[in-house]
Amino acid sequence: MKIKFARPALPRRGTLVLLAEKGAKLAKLAHSADAASGDQLSRAMKSAGFEGKKDTFVDIPGVSGVGADRVLIVGIGEAGELTEKALEFLGGAIAGRLQAHKGTEAAIALESTSKLKISESDAAARLGSGISLRTYRFDPYKSKKNDAKDQAGGPQNLTILTADHLKARKSFEPLNAIAEGVHLARDLVNEPPNILHPEEFARRIKGLSKSGLKIEVLGEAQMNKLGMETLVAVGHGSERESKLAIMKWMGGPKSQKPVAFVGKGVTFDTGGISLKPGAGMGDMKGDMGGAACVTGLMHALAARKAKVNAIGIVGLVENMPDGRAQRPGDIVNSMSGQTIEVLNTDAEGRLVLADALWYTQKRFKPQFMVDLATLTGAILIALGKEHAGLFSNSDELSERISAAGHSTGETVWRMPLGAAYDKMIDSDFADMKNIGGREAGSTTAAQFLQRFVNDVPWVHLDVAGTAMGSKKNAINQSWGGGWGVRLLNQLVADHYEGK
Repeated sequence: MKIKFARPALPRRGTLVLLAEKGAKLAKLAHSADAASGDQLSRAMKSAGFEGKKDTFVDIPGVSGVGADRVLIVGIGEAGELTEKALEFLGGAIAGRLQAHKGTEAAIALESTSKLKISESDAAARLGSGISLRTYRFDPYKSKKNDAKDQAGGPQNLTILTADHLKARKSFEPLNAIAEGVHLARDLVNEPPNILHPEEFARRIKGLSKSGLKIEVLGEAQMNKLGMETLVAVGHGSERESKLAIMKWMGGPKSQKPVAFVGKGVTFDTGGISLKPGAGMGDMKGDMGGAACVTGLMHALAARKAKVNAIGIVGLVENMPDGRAQRPGDIVNSMSGQTIEVLNTDAEGRLVLADALWYTQKRFKPQFMVDLATLTGAILIALGKEHAGLFSNSDELSERISAAGHSTGETVWRMPLGAAYDKMIDSDFADMKNIGGREAGSTTAAQFLQRFVNDVPWVHLDVAGTAMGSKKNAINQSWGGGWGVRLLNQLVADHYEGK
């Protein structure tokens, strides 16, 4: 869908969307439309008992005198209570309604009789962002697009009508860059595993150099030379070579230490020799949701020319069972020099992140590291799909990410770490083991990762419940939701740009 911005005027065709505040209060253009229709709009609202409450709609086809083929009136509640997040969700809700109708054109009149929390131009941009996020679709493998949704599909062109249309267009540009990053992350998670293996994932990352990112990709020989046995061993059972992809965006001052984001990229996870049950294994194409988020985030930062130095690193592996696969009981060396007893080959993501985190902090000496991983089923039991689990050695970084979560709707919940949990991963035969038993599974996984971050401020986000099989809402209808791109972009924008 192409999104444009223009001065308020009654359209000559398509769907006209009008916003009504609580009490069914209409702004200037809506009054003009009502007058032109001979009060058809006000009569329809009265007949429907419409009062302008949030998330209520009146759909009026065939309105005479307006020019538009139909008029959609949307209740927004109290205009003065609309936050940036609420405006994006409003845009998504409107887009969802429009997608149910045929027609190539639509226009939304952004006017208010009350003072908005933010400028009208920024509000218009946020509406556009929500629309872009909602209208994402993943259907490259459908040979026949003939279901009802495909036949309707919504308008190809949507115009947001606002007096500050030039400022709105400018405000929309960085938001559109963020939406592109979300769409990229969604694409990666939704791709089937026979298409998106480690080599293909790395190839797509290389393609992001056109956005200004500097890309490096390490193969197994280079990783072995660096001592990354824990990462490389995870992919021993696969015919596909494991990769480590490094994305660099240097948009801040030369003196600024970079911020760093690290993603688990298991493009398919059978569990290895510790084989998963067959039922539901197909969902394990999404076990690279953390890497997808980091990739989408780095694209967003580069596309919007963020004034920050940022590093994105993703470990890309495929966990398969064959004669070369690592076994339960194996002991492997990590880049840090610490040894790991592998008791369960299905606890492989932490092995990938162990070397990736050590490499990141050793080479780039960042201000902080945030890792994202679809790491444990235990976090789903604890938090469901409502929040990602947050584990950290830094109160300040945790609080900043939590605040960014509230702003964007991608919320987190802090979980505990502690010495008692750390003892649960001590091994009789190596420095540590990769599982700590049935209890506190998400916490012992985080304790494992903490052994590879030294004193760098660090947050681990367990996104098993949010990165794949995502909960659908007004701005996301995709299985792969691109969770985390907006959250971490907000973190950077709020605290680290230009500093």
